Amino acid sequence: MSKLSAGSTKVPQRLQQRIGRLVGACVEEHALIASGDRILIAVSGGKDSYALLHELKRMQAVAPIPFELLALHVNMAHPRAPMAELVSSFAASGVPLLIENLNLQALLQEKLDAGASPCSLCSRVRRGILYTQAKRLGCHKIALGHHRDDAIETLLLNMFYSGQLKGMPAKLRSDDGENVVIRPLLYVPEAMIVELMGYLAYHVDKGSPCGQTPYTKRSELKALLQQLEQNNPKLRGNIFASMRRVVRSHLLD
Repeated sequence: MSKLSAGSTKVPQRLQQRIGRLVGACVEEHALIASGDRILIAVSGGKDSYALLHELKRMQAVAPIPFELLALHVNMAHPRAPMAELVSSFAASGVPLLIENLNLQALLQEKLDAGASPCSLCSRVRRGILYTQAKRLGCHKIALGHHRDDAIETLLLNMFYSGQLKGMPAKLRSDDGENVVIRPLLYVPEAMIVELMGYLAYHVDKGSPCGQTPYTKRSELKALLQQLEQNNPKLRGNIFASMRRVVRSHLLD
C-alpha cells in the first residue's frame, strides 16, 4: 500500500486530468448530478468504489452546484474483509459511512437451492438494501462504481447468454420509480482506475464481497476480450462506442 495518507490527491496531473474529463463528460452528458442532490455511494471496499469516492470528492470541491455525499457498505460477515481499513478511509475522507450487516450464509441456506449459484440472489439482496437505505436517508441518487469495462462486459454477456441487446446505462431509474442509480465512472477504462489506485492509500479488498472467487462467465469473457485485443488494440473502445452509435433501422426491434 502507498505511504500516502488515505484519500491523498498526489496523483500525476495528466492522469487526474484524463480521468476528471471522462467523469465530467459522463456527469454532464447524462445529467447525473443536480444542485442539492444527496448521493449515496455504494461501497464494496474494492478499487472501483474507492475511485468513485475519490472522483466525487474532487468534483464536490470544484462543482458550481452543492451536493452531499454519504456512503453505504453491506458487510457480509466475510472474516477477511478489511473493515477497520474501510472505516478509517472514510473517516479520513469526511464522507459519512453507514454499515449494514448481512448474514449471507444464513440467507443462502434459507433461500438458495442446493448447488445453485449465490451470485444472483446476493446481488438482488444488496440492491434491495441500497434502495431501502437510500429512501430512508433521503438520498436522491445511488452512485455505483461501474466503469467502461463493466459496461462492455455486461453488453456482451447479455448478447451471448440471454439474447438481449442490453447494456449498462449511466443513469437508471429503478422499476418502482423511487430510486435513481448513477454511474459517474462509466466512461473511464478499468486500466485508468488501476493506475489511479496505485497513487492512493486506500486498502483495496481484492477479493469478492463474499470471499469467493468463482470462475464466472464474466471472468471468461474478460479473458476472451484480452485475447482478441492482441490483434485489435481498439477493440474495447469500439465496442463501447457502439453503445452510443445505435443504428436502429438496421436492427430487428
